[in-house]
Amino acid sequence: MLNEYRIHLHLYGIPNCDSCRAALKWLTARNVPHTFHDFRKEGVDAQEVERWLASAHAPYLVNHRSATWRQLTDEQKEAARSDPLPLLLEHPTLIKRPVFTDGETILDIGFSPDNLDDYI
Repeated sequence: MLNEYRIHLHLYGIPNCDSCRAALKWLTARNVPHTFHDFRKEGVDAQEVERWLASAHAPYLVNHRSATWRQLTDEQKEAARSDPLPLLLEHPTLIKRPVFTDGETILDIGFSPDNLDDYI
């Protein structure tokens, strides 16, 4: 039975990301209310990223394995280690995907169905 009090999830990412596609498919199959926020088309809000960086999830937010990260200069990488906000705003695809929020607080980064069971 569908619980009418389920949380409305916000999923942040890019549509051609395999993890984002899997997450969207998983949420849709379970009729979980959600909104997809495309970093490339919609950008990312500075205040939101600041909140994310202030959370316990901050160490996982920068994707050091992404193609975007590999294209950065050593100076940019070093700057991102001390203050990632400017670089994340300039290159939102550096954000590990997907980011799940309840509209304000990060619930999880990356797609792991077991981690989402508590929210649906």
